[in-house]
Amino acid sequence: MSAEELLDEARRALTRVEPHGLADLSDVLVVDIRPHHDRAAEGEVPGSIPVERIVLEWRLDPTGTHRITGFTADTTVVVLCNEGYASSLAARDLQRVGLPNATDLIGGFRAYAAAGLPVRPGATQAVT
Repeated sequence: MSAEELLDEARRALTRVEPHGLADLSDVLVVDIRPHHDRAAEGEVPGSIPVERIVLEWRLDPTGTHRITGFTADTTVVVLCNEGYASSLAARDLQRVGLPNATDLIGGFRAYAAAGLPVRPGATQAVT
């Protein structure tokens, strides 16, 4: 299966969020999987939590012993990356570990910022 086919398959399982729709969500956890250098250069979505992609499933497994606090299995988790590709695959993986409402941000952080939405200076220390 090609990378494009993997991406298409992942997105079929997601109800993706438009940048302007992010503020309309309740009980939401916004997870930023971009590298530190991107967050430092471009900023971050206010209220988002940076989580290193390498530990994402462990930190967001709703029943895991290494999970972060502040969410449940019913929480909508919106993952964002630079442009909305890696985040689709990550959201699919979060659905597989027990977060059925996991999804991603269409166009990623760059579409969010280009839409003129609020951005805070980066880079917050990521959850590792």
